[in-house]
Amino acid sequence: MICPSCGTENAEGAKFCSECGAALTAAAPQREERKVVTVLFADLVGFTSQAERLDPEEVRALLQPYHARLRELLERHGGTVEKFIGDAVMAVFGAPVAHEDDPERAVRAALAIRDGLVEEGRLQVRIGVTTGEALVALGARPEAGEGMAAGDVVNTAARLQSAAPVDGILVDETTFHATERAIEYREHEPVAAKGKAEPVPVWEAAQARAAFGTDVRQIGGAALVGREAELEALLNALERSRGGEPQLVTLVGVPGIGKSRLVWELFQRIDALPEFVTWRQGRSLPYGEGVSFWALGEMAKAQAGILETDSPEAVAEKLAAMVAGLVADEPELGWVEMHLRPLVGLGADAELGGDRRAEAFAAWRRFFEALAEQGPVVLVFEDLHWADDGLLDFVDHLVDWAAGVSLLVVGTARPELLSRRPGWGGGKPNAQTISLAPLSDDETARLVHTLLDRAVVAAEVQSSLLEHAGGNPLYAEEFVRLLEQERGDVTLPESVQGIIAARLDGLPPEEKALLQQAAVHGKVFWLGALEGERWAVEERVHALERKEFVRRERRSSVAGEVECAFRHALVRDV
Repeated sequence: MICPSCGTENAEGAKFCSECGAALTAAAPQREERKVVTVLFADLVGFTSQAERLDPEEVRALLQPYHARLRELLERHGGTVEKFIGDAVMAVFGAPVAHEDDPERAVRAALAIRDGLVEEGRLQVRIGVTTGEALVALGARPEAGEGMAAGDVVNTAARLQSAAPVDGILVDETTFHATERAIEYREHEPVAAKGKAEPVPVWEAAQARAAFGTDVRQIGGAALVGREAELEALLNALERSRGGEPQLVTLVGVPGIGKSRLVWELFQRIDALPEFVTWRQGRSLPYGEGVSFWALGEMAKAQAGILETDSPEAVAEKLAAMVAGLVADEPELGWVEMHLRPLVGLGADAELGGDRRAEAFAAWRRFFEALAEQGPVVLVFEDLHWADDGLLDFVDHLVDWAAGVSLLVVGTARPELLSRRPGWGGGKPNAQTISLAPLSDDETARLVHTLLDRAVVAAEVQSSLLEHAGGNPLYAEEFVRLLEQERGDVTLPESVQGIIAARLDGLPPEEKALLQQAAVHGKVFWLGALEGERWAVEERVHALERKEFVRRERRSSVAGEVECAFRHALVRDV
């Protein structure tokens, strides 16, 4: 046993240090979880032979900036660098905290590493990316050389990296299926990996289909099912906004419940109107630099026609022309343009506080008001649960202060937003929140039949689908994809696993621990069976109810006990 005071090694079980007399305590057992993670292995090509001809100091001078650059790219995409071994790096996405899009983050990080080294022209790289279950040490300190993830997924990533072509990225089947909508792939022959009984199916990542934050998935392929009343409420809000009173509608629901689909349906209805309606859409991102007002920046860029490839001079020219077309007053024109510049990437995005923030809010509001003076405007703020408080404050400000213009503001958010902002909308008469409930079994069955493009599904398959989907359209869609791929079973798809795991990891530790205890009991559990003071358990269950993880049953099957159930069987499984 190592003494924490002087570092002396003592006999196992000793109570006091033999050198300094300090009290010795046994280290607490490390907390571990089984998690689905994505592992990235990257290795420089031919660096070992090159290093043989260099002085050790020259090798270090080459590796230090390389390591720093890779760490920056990996961490920017939400990964954790577990170790550097010479010119090789291993990073884990999804540990210690999971995100719903960890495979996509990992492949995008791999593309950024490859493209960055190719541009520099001096170094070449091979990268392997795999997704699968691993045992994760939650308290591990990678910076101190402690391993974080263990499992076959780690070994397979190393094997794929060694088999990848020069400046190539190979991914396994699980990663491919989780990212094929966001990443463009090329066919690649299976890899005969050491230790594997069968060749490993792989694909080579070519490029991203769209910039991160852009929804590349086609929404609205199947007929809209079970959301007619919610769509009618959106259309009514649009009609009221055209009377000159701006409206705020927030669609709240768990991932996959149909928020984006409703936005798509609204767009389709507006697109069919004879009157031109300006539609601007922006998304709050879960990670990255300078994302506080990213959604506003997307809207301003779209209005000005600014492209990601435009030079700063072209961006400034387009922005000036756009503002000049909206604001006639010369002094006001310059003031609005000045405050829009940081949103489109011109100049530093300074901290907004006090008077500075109030002035920026007023300028941005004037921009949207000027836009709405030319005709009806719909602004869609997606994923408000990830938005900074500053953006939430601005949306609230915009709806509260804008007047006399046709402006509909639509927000999409998970229930976590209402936990952060219980008074979201501020009780305004022109604001409403629509909570999306799960589809009924009949509605889910109709959706499944539409997605499968067949009227009859085997009874046992339909029963399993309904049980797993739990009224969630996205989950139903993912399980249908499994059937179409003829994978032969109806198990938990990786994409759904990631969505749920990310929500669980976003909970306070005490709430997550309670769910883990409850999951051991089953889909139904009782408060008396959970550890902790009764009042504390009830508080946590109430918080989890608000976030739509569990529900209280009106009647308990155990006398004197409060009975609860997981709202979705898949949450319990994860």
